[in-house]
Amino acid sequence: MSMLRASRASILRSQKSLNRSLATAASSDFFAVPQEFKSRTPPYEALLNRLSIVKSILNDQPLTLAEKILYSHLVDPTESLTSSNTKDIRGQAYLKLNPDRVAMQDASAQMALLQFMTCGMPSTAVPASIHCDHLIVGHDGADQDLPRSIAANKEVFDFLQSCGKKYGIQFWGPGSGIIHQIVLENFSVPGLMMLGTDSHTPNAGGLGAIAIGVGGADAVDALTGTPWELKAPKILGVKLTGQLSGWSAPKDVITHLAGLLTVRGGTGSIIEYFGEGVQTLSCTGMATICNMGAELGATTSTFPYTASMQRYLTATHRAPIAEAAQRVNDKFGFLRADEGAEYDQVVEIDLSTLEPHVNGPFTPDLATPISKFAETAKEKEWPAEISAGLIGSCTNSSYQDMTRAASIIAEATKNGLKPKIPFFVTPGSEQIRATIERDGLTKTFEDAGAKILANACGPCIGQWDRSTESLYADNKEEKTPRNSIFTSFNRNFRARNDGNPNTFNFLTSPEIVTAMIYAGSTNFNPLKDTIVTESGKEFKFSPPPLAKELPDVADGGFTKGPRSQYYPETDPTPVPETEVVVSPTSDRLSLLEPFEPFDNKEISANVLLKVQGKCTTDHISAAGVWLKYKGHLENISYNTLIGAQNKENGKVNVVEDFDGKEMSIPDLMIKWKEEGRPWLVVAEHNYGEGSAREHAALSPRFLGGKIILVKSFARIHETNLKKQGVLPLTFANEADYDRISSTDKIETLDLLDMLEKDGNNGGELKLRVTKQDGTTFDITTKHTMSKDQVNFFKAGSAINYIGNQRKAQLANKQ
Repeated sequence: MSMLRASRASILRSQKSLNRSLATAASSDFFAVPQEFKSRTPPYEALLNRLSIVKSILNDQPLTLAEKILYSHLVDPTESLTSSNTKDIRGQAYLKLNPDRVAMQDASAQMALLQFMTCGMPSTAVPASIHCDHLIVGHDGADQDLPRSIAANKEVFDFLQSCGKKYGIQFWGPGSGIIHQIVLENFSVPGLMMLGTDSHTPNAGGLGAIAIGVGGADAVDALTGTPWELKAPKILGVKLTGQLSGWSAPKDVITHLAGLLTVRGGTGSIIEYFGEGVQTLSCTGMATICNMGAELGATTSTFPYTASMQRYLTATHRAPIAEAAQRVNDKFGFLRADEGAEYDQVVEIDLSTLEPHVNGPFTPDLATPISKFAETAKEKEWPAEISAGLIGSCTNSSYQDMTRAASIIAEATKNGLKPKIPFFVTPGSEQIRATIERDGLTKTFEDAGAKILANACGPCIGQWDRSTESLYADNKEEKTPRNSIFTSFNRNFRARNDGNPNTFNFLTSPEIVTAMIYAGSTNFNPLKDTIVTESGKEFKFSPPPLAKELPDVADGGFTKGPRSQYYPETDPTPVPETEVVVSPTSDRLSLLEPFEPFDNKEISANVLLKVQGKCTTDHISAAGVWLKYKGHLENISYNTLIGAQNKENGKVNVVEDFDGKEMSIPDLMIKWKEEGRPWLVVAEHNYGEGSAREHAALSPRFLGGKIILVKSFARIHETNLKKQGVLPLTFANEADYDRISSTDKIETLDLLDMLEKDGNNGGELKLRVTKQDGTTFDITTKHTMSKDQVNFFKAGSAINYIGNQRKAQLANKQ
């Protein structure tokens, strides 16, 4: 009791001290911003008040920037912070948080909103936005592709727009831009904490935010005002020294880091950048780095407040927010790590010596320096001929990226060179599109033969129709020709971009992509090799000029252009009488039926599939043509695990029933569901890596899956499984993976005990394995279920649990 009283006394002293500072600040409207910016400005005063409580609990221990932002968003610091030492909190405690904002892309927004609708709320508890970017197919260029895609997806867009109107959610329609670019231009600000239903939501960390990619059910937590739970991340520090020069670009920081840490290296951690090199980077360059931190499995990535952030906020017409952030940082140091803050791991990168990198194929962590790429490509027998070059996407479509690429084209054109392969440019937003058109960059691209695609995700996520390209049109007998593409995208899993498993996607900077279109060969190194022009002269590219960070103020800075229909009202008011129509005969949208609650019995299930090797969310719930079914759970479930390779027969999407009959994976799932036979999947490392694709958890649950047992999980997918009432387990001994076969019966032995103890049973579960010959053995597995996640599991899903709470609250009011 004496320690508790001392702790409370310490908290009170700290609060009184900070309150005096806050009171002085408040008297001069220290935290004030104009009304039109209030919904987009973090509640700095409240965050600082909460941080003072945190500091007292932690005995003023120095905190990293990530911890300051996270912990200042705690619902109740005294409940979440289970120790006075951050080392005991990181990777151990479960944090209950109140995010400031939610952003949803159209593919994942459908299921998120269908779930939100079941909660019976008249509006969202926090500001939210919908972004129509995933359903637009790239083919002929924006002018043809956009109308065609709008017509094909009208039912879905109308549904999303009506939800936005009914619940007061901003609706950014098709053509307005990619979610992450729009968030950076409009919503991301230093000190913000937000959730986004896309794995690349961390892009917003380029503006000093903590922005975390989640599934739809997690988004519903924030939308309903339910505390959102996160296992306290470890903090991985990346110290940047020196300054980029020549061909090196911000993209090379993260492609190099991916090579060092691998796709699992950031799991369970926030990556926080620091060091003198940080001050040399542009805001959009930092966003590129944070964006692709998702490929390392990181919870998110962030940067301390810099002058480039202030410049970007001002250029994007948010000067009052920039001024508020500057005041808060100057007076309280809120937007930087405390002096003496410790990281769990530190990686150092010297920007001055960093060379361009090319990552791939088929995994974003296979990093090769450009100086060794041609040699490596020959050794590995990767396709030498490059079939297309693509720049833009949410990762690299900033004004800085476009000006650097345009400068390379201008030099090539001046020397009589023409691209040898198709070249595609994807502006990240209408604001970027309008600005580069005004400043002549679009003309530079088009004069070189580039095709300007719609302001949307397009080829990056598999929305790419290549049927009329010579690669396919001239080789109609070969459905999956081997070919290489160079892109400035962030992800390159097999078959992701064009549905062809033999398309080798190499990820690199826009600068390198642009240079490579003039050679068309993986044997070319633009830093040292020459190209023979039509006149017979040898031409060598000059290093691109210093990046032009932002458009000139004299030209008006960023322009929104004349197409005002792409910019919604800043703070929409809910219109409750709006009808949200979902046709019972639709094959695109379907209202959700609640999953059945847990039956309070130990689970008994059979192994349906033993997965071999990498199994991303692309393998579990394919995108591309399947994106149109994102709002219809039954229809999209027909793609469940169709990309997975069976360990026992080496085949993709082929499993065997008890009688040895071969079937597709979804067909056997459906058959066993109809027979009342629960099933589980056994898999290897980093299961569920990649997109924050909630259907990769929803579909297995819908089709009768009970357990996913793996060597390790990707963070978002493990959480999504818990939210949908599927039990995620990992092997305590990885060798047990080899002891289990398809059709084996798996029984939990102490699940009920774990649930009764609210997950606090030591983190282990015993399973009994029964082989087809009747022999049995027991294995130990690990779980990470928290008290709240146990409640989700018992209720049948997180949405069931939230709905039950809302019903109880309404009943108590009556």
